[in-house]
Amino acid sequence: MNRYKIHPIVMGTKIFDKGMMTYQHDYGKPYTIPIYCWYLEGGDKKVIVDTGEMNPVKSEAREASIGGKIYTFEEGLSRWGLAPEDIDIVIHTHLHNDHCENDYKCVNAVFYVHDKELKRVHDPHPLDFRYLDDYIIDVEEAGQISTITGDTEIISGIKVIHTPAHTDGGLSVLVETSKGRAVITGCCTIMENFNPPKEITAMEMDVIPPGTHVDAYEAYDIMLKIKDMADILIPLHEPGFAAVDTIG
Repeated sequence: MNRYKIHPIVMGTKIFDKGMMTYQHDYGKPYTIPIYCWYLEGGDKKVIVDTGEMNPVKSEAREASIGGKIYTFEEGLSRWGLAPEDIDIVIHTHLHNDHCENDYKCVNAVFYVHDKELKRVHDPHPLDFRYLDDYIIDVEEAGQISTITGDTEIISGIKVIHTPAHTDGGLSVLVETSKGRAVITGCCTIMENFNPPKEITAMEMDVIPPGTHVDAYEAYDIMLKIKDMADILIPLHEPGFAAVDTIG
């Protein structure tokens, strides 16, 4: 089995109410999240998870908020000697716009997307304005998308599982590393979602569902499942990884 190093690359940020991340908790607090592309180094394929924002806002204030540098797609990949056309595989946690805006640049990649997510991006519910199919039309028309309907091994050492907590077709990515199994969550969370403060655990809640979710009860159970299977837990928008070069 191949083992991988995971390189978090910040390719955007969002500033919003913290309650967008932590359901029923910390509403009214301004919060900045990093938007990542994750390069999985190992094996003979160049693999990334999500592609980030096309034109990320760069500012000292935002970088100070997340504790790390913000890159464009090309800048971020070049840190590891890569260009967009070098990418062989893109795994999408989901298809909200901030996770797929640079897809069209990966002209040689196969894109792995859950079937429900592909359907949803073309027919979004009015409540979910984050789907914009403009960003995936190029790769879809080029025949680069491979749809997934359940838990699937992508290549040796990399597997996806269906975790519909944040979106219908959310995929969490299981990556084998020298330090154990890492899980990049398919739900938009921070570490606090999985390790809540005492005021939350005192109410007998072991996790906090994401602030935007399909079903809060199901999201809670999915998060417990993710937490249990991970040796290394990687919440999708955790600021603590913004200054980290390599995980695992």
